[in-house]
Amino acid sequence: MITVSENAKQHALSLITNENSPEGTFIRVGVDGGGCSGLTYKLVFDTIITESDKIFEDKGIKIAVDKKSFLYLIGTELDYVGGLNGKGFVFVNPNASRTCGCGESFGV
Repeated sequence: MITVSENAKQHALSLITNENSPEGTFIRVGVDGGGCSGLTYKLVFDTIITESDKIFEDKGIKIAVDKKSFLYLIGTELDYVGGLNGKGFVFVNPNASRTCGCGESFGV
């Protein structure tokens, strides 16, 4: 399962509303090869669910993840942080054995 923090929920709902996103918009998360630690996170807003998607809902936020990426993201919490190093969505991934300094890539 992939969960959503309260901060991430508020910011996701704000973005969806402020961007006049179509009804049924959800968050799609995934993993791609690359980055300084081997794998990079991806997050986009989407409206199309595919056959290979696993669908989760937490705190009223729907999340889709493809089956391959899900293997790397099991138990991950999507959070939103704001601070001196920038602001944005972050992945709190218990499967990551190492991460880069910016938090955008990880290794298992």
